[in-house]
Amino acid sequence: MFAVIFSGGKQYRVEPGQTLKLETLAGNAGDAIQFDHILMIADGENIKIG
Repeated sequence: MFAVIFSGGKQYRVEPGQTLKLETLAGNAGDAIQFDHILMIADGENIKIG
C-alpha cells in the first residue's frame, strides 16, 4: 500500500510507517501529522485517485 500526498508545493510517495523529511510543519520532530491533500492511494490493484 502507498499514497501520493501533496505538501509544501511538492508531491511525495509515502507508505505506512515511513519516516519522511519535509519542509517545516507545525509540531515537534517525531509527532504524527495528518495530510488533507491525498492525490492517490494504491493497495495492490485497488487504486483511488483524488
